[in-house]
Amino acid sequence: MKIAIVGTGYVGLVTGTCFAEIGVNVVCVDTNSDKIESLKKGIIPIYENGLEEMVNRNVKAGRLHFTTSLQACLNDVEVVFSAVGTPPDEDGSADLTHVLEVAHSIGRNMNKYVLVVTKSTVPVGTAEKIRKAICEELDKRGVNIEFDVASNPEFLKEGNAVNDFMSPDRVVVGVESERARKIMSKLYKPFLLNNFRVIFMDIPSAEMTKYAANSMLATRISFMNDIANLCELVGADVNMVRSGIGSDTRIGRKFLYPGIGYGGSCFPKDVKALIKTAEQNGYTMRVLSAVEEVNERQKSVLFNKLDSYFEQKLPGKTVALWGLAFKPETDDMREAPALVLIDKLLKANCKVRVYDPVAMDECRHRLGEHVYYASDMYDAVLDADALMLVTEWKEFRLPSWGVIRKTMNNPVVFDGRNIYEKKELEELGFVYHCIGKK
Repeated sequence: MKIAIVGTGYVGLVTGTCFAEIGVNVVCVDTNSDKIESLKKGIIPIYENGLEEMVNRNVKAGRLHFTTSLQACLNDVEVVFSAVGTPPDEDGSADLTHVLEVAHSIGRNMNKYVLVVTKSTVPVGTAEKIRKAICEELDKRGVNIEFDVASNPEFLKEGNAVNDFMSPDRVVVGVESERARKIMSKLYKPFLLNNFRVIFMDIPSAEMTKYAANSMLATRISFMNDIANLCELVGADVNMVRSGIGSDTRIGRKFLYPGIGYGGSCFPKDVKALIKTAEQNGYTMRVLSAVEEVNERQKSVLFNKLDSYFEQKLPGKTVALWGLAFKPETDDMREAPALVLIDKLLKANCKVRVYDPVAMDECRHRLGEHVYYASDMYDAVLDADALMLVTEWKEFRLPSWGVIRKTMNNPVVFDGRNIYEKKELEELGFVYHCIGKK
């Protein structure tokens, strides 16, 4: 079986590589010639556990190919996955420019049946726009070539995407024909031999499922952050509250961890897009509007704690940040709480020292030389007046607090992920602040 993946970003590259791993002949297409040349040389543009080795292995095996021309491979493939970006427009809606460009290109160049599958996260109704775009191009050519459109949203967690794809808990597929259903069943069966769980549905439902899933997870995060803020005011401990409600099987324990807000490429964008879709259909998503508002406010919580601790006398203070990526095991800083925090610290005339195991280059790309890039976690806290834990990387879990106590100007820790023990740090001479505990 031979397929094409259009777009070699996070979703496209992982999707194409994992399909190649189970024996599918995959051509990854991207208009960025520099990226394609780098991929041919084994240079991976994103950080994702296990991906680089898998890419190189499948390129060497002749199952994974890279090109800038969809036209060159279109008539050799049975399925085309569209995995191009859908960035938020100025009004919060998903920008479908790249998605529709792919559709028009397919319509201009196809000469036989092809199944066009949307892998990108797109609003309900996008499949019909894709169908229309392809038909427009076929009409211009005066030809009648059969094709199908399907929706196959991704549910990949950054930092664990390869494992998620190779051992999925579910695969959602929206189809409108039996032919498309059979092709998608054949394509995914090797991943699910022991527990074949492809959930077939109509296309609009598949498109909505992705937004609903991410919005539900975002809602749980914002709910717990709201509860955490109230816990601080009334003297409760959010960690105990989380344990108490998480033991209810109807609620569960996942995504109930308070912190400093969600970020990344999915949750912020998808919540905004779903709110906008509702607006366009004359409906208001009141819960999601509150979720977004709580999340934006939560990104300032650590700064507000710092400002209060120093009694609004921040100019000249040196602040160390551990963690820059929006979550561990990725270098992704899109919508990362660290960006909001650094911006506020710089505007308050603080000196900022940062360290992240993998996101330093990404931070330098975004912020230039406005902050000090430490060589390691201990370099970051040198002469610091405060330490902020922003991203809960594993290497930050058991630091040498004795060394840190000696090198900091002022031993105060602001734990944005609640990974440290208050009693332990206070016994070592630190002042400790966390989320959701007075």
